[in-house]
Amino acid sequence: MILFPFDPEQPPLTPDGDQARRWAERELSDPAYAAAHPTPIDRIARAVQEFFERLFNSHVDTTLGLWLAVAIAVVLLALIVAAVIFSGRSRLSRRAAPTAHDLFGDSETRTAAQLRRAAASAASSGDFDEAVILRFRALALGLVERELVELVPGATVHAFARRAGDLFPDQGERMDAAAAVFDDVRYLRRGGTADGYALIAAVDDAVRGRSVPSPEPVR
Repeated sequence: MILFPFDPEQPPLTPDGDQARRWAERELSDPAYAAAHPTPIDRIARAVQEFFERLFNSHVDTTLGLWLAVAIAVVLLALIVAAVIFSGRSRLSRRAAPTAHDLFGDSETRTAAQLRRAAASAASSGDFDEAVILRFRALALGLVERELVELVPGATVHAFARRAGDLFPDQGERMDAAAAVFDDVRYLRRGGTADGYALIAAVDDAVRGRSVPSPEPVR
């Protein structure tokens, strides 16, 4: 409602056109009117509301509404399938990735069984340097895989031999001897021999199927 200026000491006036327009402009310039105007956000919200009202209005074409519902369902289904596939691939990638073990300063991703086969192949070809190194790593890794020994980074060959000898007292002396053979070939650059390889293989075979108490870290 537009309120016109009123002076109680003056009789009521009927404004002419110009006067009424000026009074209306003065009244509408009040900030309260500006605050009442819809903001851009209000317009967007109203548009969204009207869209859904039209979408679910009973007067909307039934075929159009059905196809729209089908389209939304297909999009949601595609998103769900994509999420499941992505999650499955991530799990498979983590499962397929080989675990790297630190074996006396060298990283090894092969299993103990694979190392034994590689060592046997090297020995059959007369490469006893490689055969000695691979078979001793198979010996150590075999105990790690069975969770009998935990090799921390930087563990020495002789520290491993002492821990393994504690687990298998009857193999303690031969374990130390096998560690010495590995140490000679790997670090002192001495040539491997068939006897050295046979010693390591015999110790490995002797402990492969035997159970022992819970593991302790080798440091």
